Amino acid sequence: MVRVVPDVAGIRKAFDYLVPGELADAVEVGASVRVLLGRRRVTGWVVADSEAAPPGVTLHPLLAVRSWGPPAPVVELARWASWRWAGPLARLLATASPPTLVRALPAIARRAAPGPDAGAGAVGAGAGDQDMAAVAAEALGGGAAVVRLAPAHDPFPVVEAAARLAVARGGGALVLCPAHRTAERVGARLGVAGYPVALLPDQWARARAGGVVAVGTRAGAFAPLPEVAAVVVLDAHDQAYHEERAPTWAAWEVAAERARRAGVPCALVSACPTLDLLRGRRLVLDSRRHERAGWPSVEVVDRRADDPRSGLYSERLVTLVRWAAAAPGRRVLCVLNRTGRARLLACAACGELVRCERCGGAMAQAVAAGDATGRLACGRCGEERPELCAACGSLRLRVLRMGISRVREEIEALAGAPVAEVSATTGQGTGDEDPGAIERAPVVVGTEAVLHRLRRADAVCFLDIDAELLAPRLRAAEQTLALLGRGARVVGAGGEGAPGTPAGGPGRAPGRLFVQTRLPDHPALLAAVHADPGLVAAAEEPVRAELGLPPFAALALVSGPAADAYGAALAAAAPEGVEVRGPADGVWSVRAPDHGLLADLLAAVERPGGRLRVEVDPVRA
Repeated sequence: MVRVVPDVAGIRKAFDYLVPGELADAVEVGASVRVLLGRRRVTGWVVADSEAAPPGVTLHPLLAVRSWGPPAPVVELARWASWRWAGPLARLLATASPPTLVRALPAIARRAAPGPDAGAGAVGAGAGDQDMAAVAAEALGGGAAVVRLAPAHDPFPVVEAAARLAVARGGGALVLCPAHRTAERVGARLGVAGYPVALLPDQWARARAGGVVAVGTRAGAFAPLPEVAAVVVLDAHDQAYHEERAPTWAAWEVAAERARRAGVPCALVSACPTLDLLRGRRLVLDSRRHERAGWPSVEVVDRRADDPRSGLYSERLVTLVRWAAAAPGRRVLCVLNRTGRARLLACAACGELVRCERCGGAMAQAVAAGDATGRLACGRCGEERPELCAACGSLRLRVLRMGISRVREEIEALAGAPVAEVSATTGQGTGDEDPGAIERAPVVVGTEAVLHRLRRADAVCFLDIDAELLAPRLRAAEQTLALLGRGARVVGAGGEGAPGTPAGGPGRAPGRLFVQTRLPDHPALLAAVHADPGLVAAAEEPVRAELGLPPFAALALVSGPAADAYGAALAAAAPEGVEVRGPADGVWSVRAPDHGLLADLLAAVERPGGRLRVEVDPVRA
């Protein structure tokens, strides 16, 4: 007899079924099966062997075994993630299952670990670099470690060290990447170096057979390796690891928990580690000399003295785009994010940005019942004050905002050359777009999508970084530094350098970052200038601790038509120390001292009927 979780929306219970004799050899924990639920034939997963049925209860038999599924340790990992992020187990088991039915597993030939120089010359792994060799050894020395590597530095030595460890122990290794293109490149390099690789999700069956390095993106955290000997997560700070649909699980945290359960090392590699990553984990640092060499030179253009009416175009920016247009082969990327960012106000008299004195976030005009209240409100912490400049007392405030298309037109006029435009929807239009135009343009304007679309530039200019720094989000400073790090990787890949300066300056990566700001002393900008990401963590930690914000507390947001009923029930059942607030704009917030208390409360309170979204660890809050 086995217990089965049906793959049916809205049903969170598991049911017991008999195992017919003809299916006994094929049934194991994780297997995908076909069962009768009421009068419906549905699919589901075997999650446990069950005890004998209660007297008088007649059980249905399993109808069929459909496919191989995740191994038992992964099923238990999914069960933990279901509790941790308050979501249905079936959805996580679906993530851990193959994209197509798997009837049989391939045979995997066991191999000895390649020699220390195998594939190094072909793939540029940098195996002879003493700094990286020491970092890789320390990273995989045991337990969970956060490995801080500069954007321009290749993390492959850490990946290869994990693969070597897995082969030596006769198990598998798990490597996560934020994008599928990155996973393909890492998998190809491992293959050239002589390691058996399973690229997920296409080679799911190969990973399920074991003895390989499984390489994948977010869903790869549930890779079906029967045994894992080492775990590596590249760019662990990247938001791509956070599932936006409920349950809102984080792949880097699932991978770290998987390594903890298996008692194997886990290396979380990041150019700019967040407080969530650092909390309770040892930090592995590169040598200061080597880390500094992996960041490009950063030029901060202080715009505090500029008239707010002058827009986004400093004299330095104009020089830069004209330099790019003056000779073939040069490229400058101009980044301007808008969606979901702060609608900045600046004082028309002194030019200071309007900021919250409590948390440093952007303040906007407060609105009640659709009308302005004459006060300013912080989008992060809710602090309010009269509608005036705190620096000089002026009542004249000006909105600073402009869209991508308008900026492209104006920069094209300034540069006197074609300027291309890139956004998240580029390439999804009418089909008459010219892909080569983006590659040929000396200047490209876009959202941060341009940093993923193009891999090389001489300079990256952030036109309005203040909209990122003051965004109404808890992790705005960390996410801004991550954005700068992404830009640093693009210019660090090669480039001629900024006009009038050596490429990258002495001891620095090629290329250059330009940042226009009215907050030149912000910790995120200083961290990039000094190639020291620790400055952001040092500044953020006391503020978050004082305000009781993550990672010093656990947070969940509850929304949807059924949110009021569920929120009220949570408030009634909340133990001492757990704070339930709401509704505010239809959203309830639940804050607890730790994730255990939060998860237990969310699991204990029965959910009402109707649509409900429970977002644990909201990244965009």
